[in-house]
Amino acid sequence: MKPVVSVVPKHVAIILDGNRRFAKRLMIKPWKGHEWGAKKVENLLNWAKELDIRELTLYAFSMQNMNRPKDEFDFLMNLFRKEFSKMENDSRLEKDKIRINFIGRIHLLPKDLYELFQRIMDKTKNNDKYTINFAIAYGGREEVVDAVMKLSADVKKGIVDADKVNEELFKNYLYTPDEPDLVIRTGGDRRTSNFLIWQSNYSEWFFLEKTWPEFEKEDLIAIINDYTARERRFGK
Repeated sequence: MKPVVSVVPKHVAIILDGNRRFAKRLMIKPWKGHEWGAKKVENLLNWAKELDIRELTLYAFSMQNMNRPKDEFDFLMNLFRKEFSKMENDSRLEKDKIRINFIGRIHLLPKDLYELFQRIMDKTKNNDKYTINFAIAYGGREEVVDAVMKLSADVKKGIVDADKVNEELFKNYLYTPDEPDLVIRTGGDRRTSNFLIWQSNYSEWFFLEKTWPEFEKEDLIAIINDYTARERRFGK
């Protein structure tokens, strides 16, 4: 039976935080918590489809995470290889018309992983029912800087008239122009951590004490119902 929610947000973004703290509580190596987190992402995709959430943006690996200890970094890269290799061959991508995007400075990742991401994006680029954006090697300030650099290059080439630059034009130079209705952060911290700093200007934020591996469908439904009860005025 489909869970009852009042109004389903079209676009939900989630900071997948607390994997290492979860692992420490289990007295296993901190980065092993990311395996639990990856399994939870699989569940989330099913819940989102059930609730008819049309777009997800998942903060999986920040630019600052690039400086993690080598053992942890290598573990995470191998986890990405495993999980996204499965995704590349998942028949549900075509069946359910799911488009996959990877947003961030993914060119800084290992070459084989970058190429895997490119193949998945190319394979799903024409799918138009659901969208999943994986923010990997991502930073909000870095996104704005990269957008400014691309826009500046187009102005210099004469493709864009500098006098015509406005917010509507600028957002199309971002990794993704789509603005989330709702942003969730798990793990108990109450900060935005350089996530979607342009796109989330009028998003509703929800901070959850539970770590990401502990997140359940009931939490998502409760948050959506809380979101529904809020009055969104968009500065008016």
